[in-house]
Amino acid sequence: MKVGYYQFRPLFGKPEQNCQKILHALQNVEADLIVLPELALTAYYFKDKDESLKYAEDPDNSKRIDSLVNLASKNNIHLVLGFAEKRDKQCYNSAALIGPDGIEHVYRKIHLFNEEKFCFDQGDTPFIVNDINGVKIGIMICFDWVFPEVTRTLAIQGAQIICQPSNLVLTYCQQTMISRSIENKVFAITANRYGTDKRPQGSLKFTGKSQIVAPDGKLLHRSASQRDALYITEIEPEEANNKMITKHNNLFDDRRPEFYTRLNNK
Repeated sequence: MKVGYYQFRPLFGKPEQNCQKILHALQNVEADLIVLPELALTAYYFKDKDESLKYAEDPDNSKRIDSLVNLASKNNIHLVLGFAEKRDKQCYNSAALIGPDGIEHVYRKIHLFNEEKFCFDQGDTPFIVNDINGVKIGIMICFDWVFPEVTRTLAIQGAQIICQPSNLVLTYCQQTMISRSIENKVFAITANRYGTDKRPQGSLKFTGKSQIVAPDGKLLHRSASQRDALYITEIEPEEANNKMITKHNNLFDDRRPEFYTRLNNK
């Protein structure tokens, strides 16, 4: 299976320009799955919910998302796109799984980071696994990385590849995703952006360094910090089906959920 990511710098409040950049970068791409950054159409640093709603997309009525569906259909590819999702008066930090036949799933970010709480509604979609030509993928967004329950929930459902659209600003997130892959023996594709959003309320610099990690924690590739990067590689998703740590230890069979009950009571 050919998988990869497109790392770039979205321009704030320029959704059409950002969409055209994605379309141009991927116009001749040959892959099965490409992950794009979080909020790839709008950039990130909104000042409030009114502003995020102003630039948000209704996925059922969006020329820009339709153009990405057309790209997926033309190239027979799946995309994971981070975008601001408008639903009436609600606005979510979302990720859409786009395939040749249209949008297959939308995940709304469960764990909002810092000032996102002032710009987005809390996500309300459960963590589920989707099927791409027999390969099972799960979606999380950026700050979800800090909660190990997220990756574990997707892995227990059979996810072989974790797709993580991101706008990472902390310096240790990429390294932690290596641990998440080891903990669950899954592939992880982190598509991060780079550059700086300079806004009236301040500025945020994003770390780039998008990466793909194998189930054994091997870093298959990590891009540079501050430049565009389209990277594609071939993987064997079935490697994620082997949950053996030693010949006597199965990662999931050896779990003792009866001793984890407090996790569900807090």
